[in-house]
Amino acid sequence: MNPQDPIPSRNAVVSLREVTADTLRSILRLKVSPQQEQFVADNATSIAQAHFEPKAWFRAIYADETPVGFVMLYDDTEKPEYFLWRYMIDSRYQGLGFGRQALLQVIDIVRGRPGATEMLLSYVPAEGSPEPFYAGLGFINTGDVEDGENVMRLEL
Repeated sequence: MNPQDPIPSRNAVVSLREVTADTLRSILRLKVSPQQEQFVADNATSIAQAHFEPKAWFRAIYADETPVGFVMLYDDTEKPEYFLWRYMIDSRYQGLGFGRQALLQVIDIVRGRPGATEMLLSYVPAEGSPEPFYAGLGFINTGDVEDGENVMRLEL
């Protein structure tokens, strides 16, 4: 994606797609704003970690044909345990509804997993954190803290 390319309209169709050799570079170029970097690892780190974790499930987020974000779950159907491990929307595409639409799709995917009763996530508790975004989708703080991050839960 070139910075001069047009931004997809709010009416764009949001989809989750596998990251392929052909799309990898465009996914690696997606970035959050500098103020948000403390909240999420870059996509290169996430994709590398996913390749060494058999329970990782990850997808690129598209608005029409434009890559706009990245999502990764810890997806353990045996326990069952479903954790939103990474979630990001490129700074150029925030505020257009793409993140909300994509996360609703992820929630639907988790609802269809064996034994799924809840979906968990965590966030860094600091000014500008994504906590209000997650709360707006029904996640509630559990009071638990893991590695300095507050844990939220969505009952499915």
